[in-house]
Amino acid sequence: MAQQRNQTDEGKFCCSICLDLLKDPVTIPCGHNYCMGCLKAHWDEEDQKVNYSCPQCRQTFYPRPVLLKNTMLAELVEELKKTGLQAAPADHCYAGPGDVACDFCTGRKLKASKSCLQCLASYCKQHLQPHYESSAFKKHKLVEASVKLQENICSRHDEVMKIFCRTDQQCICFLCSMDEHKGHDTVSAAAERTEKQKELDESRQRIQQRVQDREKDVKELQREMETINRSADKAVEDSEEIFTELMRLVEKRRSDVKQQIRTQQTTEVSQIKDLQEKLDQEITELKRKDAELDQLSRTEDHTQFLHSYPSLSELTEPTDSPRPNISCLQYFKDVVAAVTAARDKMHAILSETPSLAEPTTRAEFLHYSRQITLDPNTAHTYLVLSEENRKITYNDKNKPYPEHPDRFINISQVLSKDGLTGRCYWEVEISRPAAVAVAYKSISRLGDFNAHVFGYNKKSWALYISDSYTFSHNNHSLGISGPKSSRIGVYLDHRAGILSFYSVSETMTLLHRVQTTFTEPLYAGLWLFGPNGDTAELCKLK
Repeated sequence: MAQQRNQTDEGKFCCSICLDLLKDPVTIPCGHNYCMGCLKAHWDEEDQKVNYSCPQCRQTFYPRPVLLKNTMLAELVEELKKTGLQAAPADHCYAGPGDVACDFCTGRKLKASKSCLQCLASYCKQHLQPHYESSAFKKHKLVEASVKLQENICSRHDEVMKIFCRTDQQCICFLCSMDEHKGHDTVSAAAERTEKQKELDESRQRIQQRVQDREKDVKELQREMETINRSADKAVEDSEEIFTELMRLVEKRRSDVKQQIRTQQTTEVSQIKDLQEKLDQEITELKRKDAELDQLSRTEDHTQFLHSYPSLSELTEPTDSPRPNISCLQYFKDVVAAVTAARDKMHAILSETPSLAEPTTRAEFLHYSRQITLDPNTAHTYLVLSEENRKITYNDKNKPYPEHPDRFINISQVLSKDGLTGRCYWEVEISRPAAVAVAYKSISRLGDFNAHVFGYNKKSWALYISDSYTFSHNNHSLGISGPKSSRIGVYLDHRAGILSFYSVSETMTLLHRVQTTFTEPLYAGLWLFGPNGDTAELCKLK
């Protein structure tokens, strides 16, 4: 309560010019009080005028009143000072760099809270009070404090500019409308503001709608990205399981092959050991027999020799001589060859990312169908877009489109809004003659003919359809035979570098297939040659 009372007292005993406690207070005929120095300085600025006015209520006086110190008020102010009354506002009330200062404060100026378009001056809260209290200011227009008030003054006539010249698109004063702008289409600035405000509101609506559309597109892209991430995660998970199973099978097969080789090795070695043992026994027996015969050969007794010879000369049947087991060695070689062949096949399979087979039926192509829309910012003026930007109609009387760096200037062509990567399929319904194409976004939009026409440069591939078919790329053309159809199918496998054009009717007939390497995302393109009324439409595919 004491704080509120102090603030009330402060307002009563402050000078409305300097906003400080009164110094040598004086009272003028209208009853308002000011510092003697502040009021003198204020009236000194008005010496060139006939009347002198009160800074608060604007009441005028003539002649200039003689200022006498109000001693009673001065004593009361001194008493209040002793109670600790502080008149200085807080620092944040003073105008600083970038703030609008009050035009009526002397000394250190306070921040202005409003500007008056009639007075062309800015006021702090206290100096603004007369605008609220006096009927003389009733029709004055108050706005947020602004440093640009002088921009409302005509530099030639020093008058407020309240008129707008539509002929020259500028604000003018009344004298300007009678002088150099005489005869021009002029309206009040307020009326022009109303019209411009309508345009502004419409522009804001368009901007807000575009913001909503782009936010919707962002959400759609976010959903697409999430779908891609989920699909990629699932593909990685499935691939890991498959490779794990594959490694398990390889490991099992490796173990089986190893076991088969060792089993064969054991069998063959066991047989050889058995044969080796028999041969060792035969060698021992033969050596024994040889020793006995040697001893017999040294016998001098002929009778004894002849008696013993028959039994010693008989030999047992020899063991079969061993031969190298060719079948066994060949078995080992065959196993190694089979493993080597399996390794080579697996290496060939795993050396590249697994590729999917190219579709062969329309149902398979439709699995990769994409909903493609055309970009209005690329469309030549003769092309009228419709059907949610999927259809173009040739019309050389069409109103020119706004300038845009992506727009084709000399050729009636248009590109799709979004780039195409991965595997895509779309169909185009056309009236002959026309061209169905794909191109990099970096293709030129004007200038050299070959640089920006579909099929005449390295950045585009085009199928021209008239009475016959012609494929063109990098200014090289190839005549193509095929069944006539008003519908053309386009298949793109960007990673594999495959681009195919099909004639679509009850069946699909391949017209031309390109195998190359694409270095940028591709954009679907259409080119109508005319006459007026010819159309091409990107079909909705289920």
